[in-house]
Amino acid sequence: MARPRKFDETHALTAAMNTFWRRGFEATSTRDLADSTGMGQSSLYNAFGDKRELYLRALRRYYETHTAEQTALLEQPGPVKDRLRDLMEHAIDADLSDPESSGCFAINASVEKAGTDDDVREEVVRHFGTVEAALAEAIARGQRSGEIGTRQSAGTLARQVLSTYYGLRVLARVQKDRNALLSVVESALSAL
Repeated sequence: MARPRKFDETHALTAAMNTFWRRGFEATSTRDLADSTGMGQSSLYNAFGDKRELYLRALRRYYETHTAEQTALLEQPGPVKDRLRDLMEHAIDADLSDPESSGCFAINASVEKAGTDDDVREEVVRHFGTVEAALAEAIARGQRSGEIGTRQSAGTLARQVLSTYYGLRVLARVQKDRNALLSVVESALSAL
């Protein structure tokens, strides 16, 4: 009879996610993952499969937590531009307060692995697509209320805001001037 698992799967996945997020796929060793999860190497792979499978599961965990948090900000009541500002300011503040400058895990995965691993690419596309859809829905709501112009489609404006948002996530890794980053936000919002 198999022994029951004696670990918290959510905790272990979150720990693995944070390790991959900080270090990247290639720089993360099996020992790093075992240390961060508190599991032995064989137990880790018995529970989650190989390193690549654990990486994919970590990306899915990021989607369940951080991507869900991003879309929830856009679904709040109130003026749409305030929701867009909150989304971008939240990312700026999170990135600036991170002493390791880890950035966005989905962006990191897109740069490191999505070009060579179709499964990673699919996960990243899911992250980006979900945020884009939430942006388009929020912008369409702003267009219906008259807060945002209708010269361009909600989808086009969503892609512009998405580019600004992810650009800020990358820029905040090296640009530590919050006011400079906020000026990008205000410029993007004034163009809507």
